[in-house]
Amino acid sequence: QVQLVESGGGLVQAGGSLRLSCAASGRTFSNYAMGWFRQAPGKEREFVATISWSGLRTYYADSVKGRFTISRDNAKNTVYLQMNSLKPEDTALYYCAAVRTYYSGGYSYTRDEYDYWGQGTQVTVSS
Repeated sequence: QVQLVESGGGLVQAGGSLRLSCAASGRTFSNYAMGWFRQAPGKEREFVATISWSGLRTYYADSVKGRFTISRDNAKNTVYLQMNSLKPEDTALYYCAAVRTYYSGGYSYTRDEYDYWGQGTQVTVSS
């Protein structure tokens, strides 16, 4: 089992920044690729960003590319999502997720492949 706890959400004005954190516990964190997803009211949960367990490979949704940065610190069992130039359409509940991978460069942008999920942290961007 892997337990994931997100933090860092809040209310910010458009153009502002937030940094989300996701603390993991349980199984060896470095064996898991990590992802961030988000879900706005009335919409499906959508992919935001993912990072391999080595931290060397990342992939982003087109809607956040150039504005968001995913990173991880395996020594601290934590993954981060730095969000800059926030827009009202970024408002959502943000979830951290983990997927077991078997090589250092593996990652996934497919929601159904993820094994573990956090409870989410709310991000609200006002116009």
